[in-house]
Amino acid sequence: MIFTSIYSNDDYKAYPEIIRKMIEYLKANDFVNMEPGVYELQGKDLYAQVFDAETGSIEEKKPESHKDYLDIQFLVSGEEKLGFTPYSEKYEVEEYIKERDLIFYKNVENEGFVHAVPGCISVFFPCDIHRPAVAANNPMTIRKVVIKIRTTLI
Repeated sequence: MIFTSIYSNDDYKAYPEIIRKMIEYLKANDFVNMEPGVYELQGKDLYAQVFDAETGSIEEKKPESHKDYLDIQFLVSGEEKLGFTPYSEKYEVEEYIKERDLIFYKNVENEGFVHAVPGCISVFFPCDIHRPAVAANNPMTIRKVVIKIRTTLI
């Protein structure tokens, strides 16, 4: 997992090239005024999802991971907490939606949380179980961009 911000002084040199390019993409676009939807950047190998979501309690938000993609999650507006923990075979899968490359887990352990505000970037690799859109204080509508990168591009 990587947690940073478009406002940091980081030069991002240690990150894989595709992640650096996507951070530049996030910096260069006005997602507040962009229509929600899916924007293909390189077909199904690399695309951005722009959407509004409601934050909620930890119990309402399920831990998830992906097999074939990594996520770059960018918070445009609002605030949220994102849970994270390393993948373990001991975690029981609740649901696997193959066409969305989405695995939900019943429970996870040793979950940490980061507090995201506008400009924050979270990169979740297939080895990272994550729980997005947890309310930081009170539930609210947030605007997010999730860039999906097929692992073969890394």
